[in-house]
Amino acid sequence: MWEGNLRDGKGKMRMSSGAYEGSYTFASRFEEGTGTNPEELIAAAHAGCFSMAFSNGLAKAGFTPKRVSTNAKVHLEKVGEGFKITTIELHTEGEVPSIDEKQFHELAESAKQNCPVSQLVSGVTIKLQAKLLR
Repeated sequence: MWEGNLRDGKGKMRMSSGAYEGSYTFASRFEEGTGTNPEELIAAAHAGCFSMAFSNGLAKAGFTPKRVSTNAKVHLEKVGEGFKITTIELHTEGEVPSIDEKQFHELAESAKQNCPVSQLVSGVTIKLQAKLLR
């Protein structure tokens, strides 16, 4: 829901499951205001989706990850007369016994390409930084 004009208005987002409800404003989206914004929620969804896809890929390859932790940063930029999500950065760390760096990075790259949220945002540059923890 959004009430008012773009600059001075305010809104609320609520998940249909009831798991989240939060406010957003022009300032929380384009400046440093309090609240959330659509891009932050996309980032959270992408990080969660990637972590699950990566863990699944590791398991299918015979590895049992102790932990996969991913942060995502969505870049919203002015393009022409409007705004566009131009890049998403995924930063992931995985604690995966018995895997080598090459396999770890190959499986991370596969998860980046194949998780459903990555496929949804396929028109955006997705950058991946993967770190194997020992």
